[in-house]
Amino acid sequence: MKELNSTTDAIGQNLVKLISNLCFSVFVFSVLIFTVIAITYQPPDPWESSRALTGVFTQVENATFQADTSVLKTGEDIAAPWAVPAGAAEPINETVIEKSEENFASLTLKSGCEDVRVVNCSDPRLLIAIEKFNLKVFKSVVFLEYQIPVNGSKADECDVAWRFRNKKEKSWRKYRDFRRFKIGFGGNCTYEVLSARGWHSGINARRARVRVKATGRDENAKITSAIRDDEINDTIPVLGSDSAFRKGKYLYYSRGGDYCKGMNHYLWSFLCALGEAQYLNRTFVMDLSICLAGMHTQSNKDEEGKDFRFYFDFEHLKEVASIVQEEEFLQDWKKWDRVHKKKIPVRKVASYKITPMQLKKDKSTIIWRQFDGPEPDNYWYRVCEGQAAKYVQRPWRAVWKSKRLMNIVSEISGRMDWDFDAVHVVRGEKAQNKELWPHLDADTSPDALVAKLQGMIQSRRNLYVATNEPFYYYFDKLRSHYKVHLLDDYKELWGNSSEWYNETRLLNAGRSVDFDGYMRVEVDTEVLYRAKTQVETFYNLTNDCKDGINTC
Repeated sequence: MKELNSTTDAIGQNLVKLISNLCFSVFVFSVLIFTVIAITYQPPDPWESSRALTGVFTQVENATFQADTSVLKTGEDIAAPWAVPAGAAEPINETVIEKSEENFASLTLKSGCEDVRVVNCSDPRLLIAIEKFNLKVFKSVVFLEYQIPVNGSKADECDVAWRFRNKKEKSWRKYRDFRRFKIGFGGNCTYEVLSARGWHSGINARRARVRVKATGRDENAKITSAIRDDEINDTIPVLGSDSAFRKGKYLYYSRGGDYCKGMNHYLWSFLCALGEAQYLNRTFVMDLSICLAGMHTQSNKDEEGKDFRFYFDFEHLKEVASIVQEEEFLQDWKKWDRVHKKKIPVRKVASYKITPMQLKKDKSTIIWRQFDGPEPDNYWYRVCEGQAAKYVQRPWRAVWKSKRLMNIVSEISGRMDWDFDAVHVVRGEKAQNKELWPHLDADTSPDALVAKLQGMIQSRRNLYVATNEPFYYYFDKLRSHYKVHLLDDYKELWGNSSEWYNETRLLNAGRSVDFDGYMRVEVDTEVLYRAKTQVETFYNLTNDCKDGINTC
């Protein structure tokens, strides 16, 4: 009996040890797998689908960067429907035009309608005729304000400029067009618009050119005539006096492992930091210098020294968030410590595990988060994980795309008279990976595109192709059916005589700026969003899943 009990006890002990060893092995293996995934993970290129990142970027239940291969949307795309800001002019619609007509109803062209062949471009009723014409023709545009028309090149022509926005853009930014109109007369001596020329044809109504001189390291920089967008104010804010600096409260992030990662990763981390600053009611110390990952550069190598303002709207950011530029901040900090015996109170935070909630009541002038650990512990976005996700909200509406790039978007759309369709064709490395996307290459072949699009888009329409296919002539078979437009058809918009070129060079100390891969993504994506019909690769052209087989 004793032997039986002894044997039973031994079996029980061995079983307990076996289960314990098994559980420990599973635990160790799970930690190992998680560590490998965390270290090797990099957010994907934002090329691969035009579905919104809205849900991914606005949910806070799980703050960790999620693997989504959608093209990037920013604040002006996911914002609530726009509203007229205080003090802004009312959009020019039928009601506004009717009021204008009532105000000028007493005017006559000539006594007894004499000499009705003479066109007076400054006549208020001529502008009303142009406003009516534009509302009828450009239905996707909101007209905000007009300038007084001026004489064109002929007696029956008038040039007029106006500011507008596209109805699909939710921001309140203004864009500019100026066109030439051929004017005639209808019944009762009223003005009529007989025809209108294309985008930016009314050259007599455009703004005066200003002389722009590039300064900085480029001693051979030429003085160039350029039209600058006078609505862009992305100058760096200055703190001012010592007392103003000392009274402030700042959140300062040292550079971490996010540097030189993809742009989606950068934004996910940057907005975590900005969200923490807002939660702590502090001014965020911002480094305007960006390292652009090799996936977006012409050299295919990571490139440092890119300016945040090349890609995003700094003017809007500083209007909606409390920020100070890093270089300016460090200068003021050093100046204070040099002049005053009493040093600035600084709280150094070495780990992301110290949560924003623990720092909420900290009285230090500067909270300095340092990210010196190994990846992924040195990613900024780790601060917003776990319980912090319930408290820190990423302010996505603070990030808009660069107005300079959006001017290019408006130029491309305007040249197609805002009346076009678009197809987003994903190819690149995905088309070559037959294991994950077995049908993508064939489904996006020229013949397949023709067959598919003919059932979705009317022939002879303007068709914009947003794509990562590098071979320009790949889409030539579409040209017999559509008026095909590709981004490279508009190279002069970022060429060395363009507004974009001159303004970005001024931001870059006189050195020219490459129109890189991420800028192409931004412009391509925004033109796609403005199309009347949008055809997607993974929703219309192929049955393959956008993230590979078995991920639909």
